[in-house]
Amino acid sequence: MSATMALPPIAADSAPAASRTYRAVVLAMLLLVYTFNFIDRQILGILAGPIKAELGLSDTQLGLLGGLAFAILYSTMAIPLAMLADKTSRTWVITGSLAVWSGFTALCGAATGFGTMFLARLGVGVGEAGGVAPSYALIADYFPPAERSRALAVYSLGIPLGAALGVLFGAQIAARIDWRTAFVVIGLAGVVIAPLFRLVVREPKRVATGAQAPLSSAFALLAGKRSFWLMAFGAASCSTLGYGFAFWFPQLLQRSFGLDLVGTSYFYGGVLLLGGIAGVLGGGVLGDRLGKGDRGRYALIPAVAFVIAVPLFAAGILSGSVGLAFLLFLLPQALAYMWLAPIITAVQHLVPAPMRATASASFLLINNLVGLGAGTYALGALSDALTGRFGNQALAMSMLAGLVFYLLAAVLLAFAAKPLRREWVD
Repeated sequence: MSATMALPPIAADSAPAASRTYRAVVLAMLLLVYTFNFIDRQILGILAGPIKAELGLSDTQLGLLGGLAFAILYSTMAIPLAMLADKTSRTWVITGSLAVWSGFTALCGAATGFGTMFLARLGVGVGEAGGVAPSYALIADYFPPAERSRALAVYSLGIPLGAALGVLFGAQIAARIDWRTAFVVIGLAGVVIAPLFRLVVREPKRVATGAQAPLSSAFALLAGKRSFWLMAFGAASCSTLGYGFAFWFPQLLQRSFGLDLVGTSYFYGGVLLLGGIAGVLGGGVLGDRLGKGDRGRYALIPAVAFVIAVPLFAAGILSGSVGLAFLLFLLPQALAYMWLAPIITAVQHLVPAPMRATASASFLLINNLVGLGAGTYALGALSDALTGRFGNQALAMSMLAGLVFYLLAAVLLAFAAKPLRREWVD
């Protein structure tokens, strides 16, 4: 697709003629799709143990499956699919994407080795590439600016909800049947949801404003904004550790704390649900309230949160006690999710309304290609390298070393605050 295709003319910040009730329904459907997005994305983490044993994989190979295999096409395909969504129908792009990634999730259950699982995970990445950026743009069109950060926070609940449900359902199905059935059941459930989403969610009416803008102008506009680069690489830094933690945390609980598969699912599912939901919603509320008077606070809120989270995560990893670790992990898990709504909202306001999906996809390209592609692999490779010295504690040492990425994210986001104040587009 040519980057110079003309966008449909859309009002700068118009909201569709939709009732509050229908907007809530739209948000609930988008949340449901995003929840499946993360169920399918993260289920590999809880099933890594039995998959590793049956297929004879190393931690490095597991890291590639959980990160690079997914991230390669997920990151690169997001931009052309977002451009398609900006030009045509975002609801159709999301519907098709859900069907594709769910189908490939089911195919993961047929993997016979590293190669076939890698190919299936590539397919999951292709499908999920068309889900997030068009959803951000739909939310920005359906909700006025004063409610946007909170709406994006509700949508972002799909991350902890999906990750937690993937952990819980994946472990329960694997424990009762096997890991292959877990992939098939969860994948087919997403396929069923796809047509329901298309029936319920309407594409917002695009209001004519006159001049059309070429898609290439979205990239040029973003490239000239210092706050975009600082927020994108700040998010990529935190995602390097965040995605790595999400994938390897179940293995940490089994190797360092002695939990079995089902016990791990209850522990991690609880941390994700309680800590994750509190953090996502807290970030949205703080963004809307504190960001009104100072746009720079959209970047400062997560910067402060990451600094506080680092020593708490370290204490949890080193605690050696299941009960104490659960309490210690709750707060930093919440703090680690607080960046989502404020930063996503800020990115939406770096460009005019017709460019939002493309801007979001550009942000996600950097965030996911670096964060998702590198983080899971890096922690796995470091764990393999440290095994000779630390044995079963090698993964814990790897995760401790990875905490430096949260500190780097805090620095980058803090520097983004000043340019964000002048580069914000209302």
